[in-house]
Amino acid sequence: MFPKDFLFGCSMSGFQFEMGANGDPDERSDWYIWVRAPVNLISGTVSGDLPEHGTGYWKNFSRIHDLAELAGMNTLRVGIEWSRVFPYPTFEAPVKVIIDEDNRVTSMDIDISGLKEMEKLANLEALEHYREILLDLKKRGFTVIVDLSHFTLPIWIHDPIAVNRGEKTDATGWVNVRTVVEFAKYATFMAWKLDDIVDMWSTMNEPQIVSQLGYLTTRAGFPPAYFSPRMYIHSLINQAQAHARAYDAMKKFTRKPVGVIYSFTWIDLLEDNKEVKESAERFHNWEFMDMITEGNVYGTFRDDMKHRLDFIGVNYYTRTVIKPLQTPFDMDGYTMTWQVLPGYGYSSSPQGIALSGRPTSDMGWEIYPEGLYGVLSKLQRRYNLPMIVTENGIADHRDALRPYFLIAHLHAVEKALEDGIDVRGYLHWSLVDNYEWAQGFKMRFGLVHAEFPARSYTPRPSYYLYQKLIAERSVEPFLPLIKYPYDMWGDNLFLT
Repeated sequence: MFPKDFLFGCSMSGFQFEMGANGDPDERSDWYIWVRAPVNLISGTVSGDLPEHGTGYWKNFSRIHDLAELAGMNTLRVGIEWSRVFPYPTFEAPVKVIIDEDNRVTSMDIDISGLKEMEKLANLEALEHYREILLDLKKRGFTVIVDLSHFTLPIWIHDPIAVNRGEKTDATGWVNVRTVVEFAKYATFMAWKLDDIVDMWSTMNEPQIVSQLGYLTTRAGFPPAYFSPRMYIHSLINQAQAHARAYDAMKKFTRKPVGVIYSFTWIDLLEDNKEVKESAERFHNWEFMDMITEGNVYGTFRDDMKHRLDFIGVNYYTRTVIKPLQTPFDMDGYTMTWQVLPGYGYSSSPQGIALSGRPTSDMGWEIYPEGLYGVLSKLQRRYNLPMIVTENGIADHRDALRPYFLIAHLHAVEKALEDGIDVRGYLHWSLVDNYEWAQGFKMRFGLVHAEFPARSYTPRPSYYLYQKLIAERSVEPFLPLIKYPYDMWGDNLFLT
């Protein structure tokens, strides 16, 4: 049974949901440039779909809020686009910052005079519209969670085409330490302006995905798609520094919880090798998190970065199954001892059956709800912080698997609660179909079908199931559905 104050809702981001109605394009972000670059279109790096033909949340937010309210949700996570609020550089706004010879940003302070200079540089019309969106949620009694960075960066801080071509530029995004300072300024400004109508803040969403897909797994279609293990490491450290500096600066203007949203995966190994499994867990789950909880930056401990976290936003979709490499290899000092095993987790065939016998989504992701329980359990033991499941969903245009996916994953959350794990909410990804980055519109994650561009919203059967689950505050009446017609739950698969 879920407690009375449990947060039920959905998550959305800015870039993936806002555009889609006349007059609402955000043309100053790196992703806006990236998805229409001729080199990416010709190579098939991106889908050719454009975000301005999308969900239309910027103009249609009240209609989408109606759908959330009708379903009985009490929480919505929304994103703010840095590039909308600050379409042009904020370098002129003064701050007190200490950066040492190793590019460690150990402190950053911006006072009211600096924030007023930021205000002169801001798009106040966009800022006021964000206030209107959040106020509409507050008037409906929603808990409002705001995420300040979901993959995108302003074009003045990251020029992905120039980086991809290897051109000399200062706009290298998270690789450049100045992005740490500018992000902390932006985050503090948002807390100064909107804290009265926000209940919880997240500085950023899935920072390791930005680094991994941008600089290692370059075929994923994420900017800048430039293979460089060195840039991967720098970008991950700088995102952790940005979170820590934003956390400190925001706390002068908010008493609300400030957390981070992170994509966790459950690691399975088909043969027993503790060292290899720990290496994969460290890469996927712990490197960034250890930086902002323990101050552990690749073995160097920094007091200015530890204990900078009030809650953990847990994004979970599936597991990752690995096997040891016969010959480990070195990437700019980063040693890899394992590789992903195809046929499981994220590496399955779309709309098929994984090697485990589990069904897979339109993205080719194995349904593996036990992994959510396992992740929550490990996070409790490792960090002992409050958690909210901030993303969990499935690309399923037929809505054939989503009902069973919902039940099975909420069962994992309910089991975690019964076992004393401090999880305080579940936010499904997502309420309405969205723009799925390089994949465009073909991957349908919504409980509600969106007719693109932003013409109509039609609830799917899973929407009404979620409505019933929220009303029941328990999955117990629906438990038979995790075994039939699809066997989505293994009784002996809770691994350590």
